[in-house]
Amino acid sequence: MTISHTPPKKPRARALGLPFTGQTGPYNAITDVAGLGVGFRTIIENEPRTGRTQPVRTGVTAILPHMNSQTPVPVYAGVHRFNGNGEMTGTHWIEDGGYFLGPVMITNTHGVGITHHATVKWMIDRYPSTYQTGDHLWIMPVVAETYDGVLNDINALPVTDADARAALDAVASGPVQEGNCGGGTGMITYGFKGGTGTSSRRITFDGRDYMLGVLVQANHGQRDWLTIAGVPVGKHLTDDTPQSQLKERGSIIVVIATDLPMMPHQLKRLARRAAIGIGRNGTPGGNNSGDIFLAFSTANAHAMPHRMPGHLTVEIVADEPLDPVYLATVDAVEEAVVNAMLAAETLGGTPHDKLIVKAIDHEALLRVLAHYGRLNEGA
Repeated sequence: MTISHTPPKKPRARALGLPFTGQTGPYNAITDVAGLGVGFRTIIENEPRTGRTQPVRTGVTAILPHMNSQTPVPVYAGVHRFNGNGEMTGTHWIEDGGYFLGPVMITNTHGVGITHHATVKWMIDRYPSTYQTGDHLWIMPVVAETYDGVLNDINALPVTDADARAALDAVASGPVQEGNCGGGTGMITYGFKGGTGTSSRRITFDGRDYMLGVLVQANHGQRDWLTIAGVPVGKHLTDDTPQSQLKERGSIIVVIATDLPMMPHQLKRLARRAAIGIGRNGTPGGNNSGDIFLAFSTANAHAMPHRMPGHLTVEIVADEPLDPVYLATVDAVEEAVVNAMLAAETLGGTPHDKLIVKAIDHEALLRVLAHYGRLNEGA
């Protein structure tokens, strides 16, 4: 039986008193960037499919800038490959052209192809005035992945065209589900159940207010590396460490969105800062980890490239005052990873599973942080 549901919501990092800095947007989510939506398709099955031996727990995440536009809107972007044992399609063009069109999709490793195919078809249907004309236009979606084969029957190729389209059709603004949802459904983080996490930061730049939001699909790290709020949590919370996570075997995708008017070379530098954000939680970027980061700006909206005039007028921020933006990015990435872990639910443990991967115990975590004096007063 396939189930797509919203599990009970657990307290997030700030609600528990974890001392993250910076002012968030109203949702503390990537959707605090105006006009941007997120959608999920979550597949959780507790019985193997016919002829298979392992259950399916996977899904697709969709992130759509300019979600209300009736035509695709190019967004300036930059990418960074911190460790390349993974995939994010469309990045060669982002490196050369400095932009992408349409949604950003995240799924599991073996779901990239069908998700790419489905996204192309969805864009043709979603933007008929652009793609169902006589113009010779190509579509090159951005599709990223992390590996969920420990908790999911990845070789059954369970992600379908319909699943990817369901995630796209579910795109909405507002609060964002975290943990076991979308592409993050079957993911493991530092030996605990992980998955999807998000956070945001308000930015004041040259007297004007902007927003920066982050969404991660966290599937990386090993238990003894785990650091939260500067505390070596993984060295204390050693119970029930899955054998599969004694060594690094996962990846993390980080998507950074902002309405600050940045150009591709600046966004590439912004994407690099995600490495510092994930590093705060302890990972050195293991050899088997695919740590791939995308940053984009929703500012400077223009027509499709083939309809642009020969000269463009764009707004661009100066480089010198960008340090607070870099810091906001690092802070938001760090918090998003922790939010993914705190929201996640224990998964596995059926007679068909090799492992049970437990969610991090909130009370045990708080005891460790309190021992180090790292909880906010009144939490």
